Amino acid sequence: MKFGVNGLIPILLICLGILSPVYAEVEYNVLKTFKLENQPVDMAFSASRNEIYVLNPKGELLIYDANNRLTEKINVGEGYDRLQLIQGSNVLCLSSRKDKKIQVIQLEFVQKIDTLGSPYKGSEDAPVVIAVFSEFQ
Repeated sequence: MKFGVNGLIPILLICLGILSPVYAEVEYNVLKTFKLENQPVDMAFSASRNEIYVLNPKGELLIYDANNRLTEKINVGEGYDRLQLIQGSNVLCLSSRKDKKIQVIQLEFVQKIDTLGSPYKGSEDAPVVIAVFSEFQ
């Protein structure tokens, strides 16, 4: 079966129609907008803790919670230009191209438990409290 140029043009147009990209409609919503004191150098998001870590040019690591509140400000030193969170952990890697250095930080989040009015053993003003939760049902 032979096709002439006139027979090839419809086949070519059909092929181009099938292979041409199709753009889908995308809807989006802005979930949060953070107002920062300084321009961000880099940032990372922790899905497990629902927090955003922002590195600023003053050498501060800012930690924001899900409600846009600044919960921590840690001075890590100036010169860092990259921040990376190791997913599934509390470990952050900071790097400086100019100073040719990397700093690895492990964050430990301290949870305060209100023990006021709870029974206790030992000194009431002890610097450390060991809380035991028992009788869970």
